[in-house]
Amino acid sequence: MKGFGRYMMFLGSMFVRRETFITYYHLTLEECIQIGIKSILLFMLVSTFMGAVTTLQTAANLVSPFVPKFVISQVVREMTVLELAPTIMAIIYAGKVGSSMSGGLGTMRITEQIDALEVMGINSASYLVLPKIVASLMMFPLLVIVAAVCSMIGGYLAGTLTEILTPTEYIYGIRYSFNEYFITFALIKSFVFAFLISSISSFRGYYTQGGALEVGISSTQAVTTSIIAVLLADYFLAYLLL
Repeated sequence: MKGFGRYMMFLGSMFVRRETFITYYHLTLEECIQIGIKSILLFMLVSTFMGAVTTLQTAANLVSPFVPKFVISQVVREMTVLELAPTIMAIIYAGKVGSSMSGGLGTMRITEQIDALEVMGINSASYLVLPKIVASLMMFPLLVIVAAVCSMIGGYLAGTLTEILTPTEYIYGIRYSFNEYFITFALIKSFVFAFLISSISSFRGYYTQGGALEVGISSTQAVTTSIIAVLLADYFLAYLLL
């Protein structure tokens, strides 16, 4: 409870003694490049193979002749939109971006750069962390959309190249009985996951104490705590919104 209270106070401290809008604008753009542009290739690669493997495994389990083949792509669509794109990508996001946030802030803390900002009268939490959270809220939902599209493309390539099903059957299954609310649900999850990962990782890095060894420990704790928070949030969001 002590750690949770400190975390809530940390979030509240970002909204006092704020800088000018133009300052946050430039800082947020820089973070968007670091978070989004430099992560998109990894997301595309992982999601493409994820969709391909899901297609092959679904086809291997649907052995009944009474089940139409377009059900394969329908299963790929539902798994991708509801779980694989937002949740699995969030775990990868925590490992890549979350650890980077925590390590960067931890290094600034042990080298007294954060203390220097405080001496100059700058709210270091707001100046350093708020742009990271805003950029994360902006970029991670876009990365989830890209991952979902690449996953379905990967499933299409795997299904058609191995002749498990025809292109017409795959497209028909993707479009069959589509529930538009699932897209909304996936985006809600992505916003929540983006906030949890960026804020928890920044919190762990911001309060790092010690030396270089403790920076590594903080990064590990940031990833572990973020993944646990994502999984818990995934359960509660599914319970409340589905």
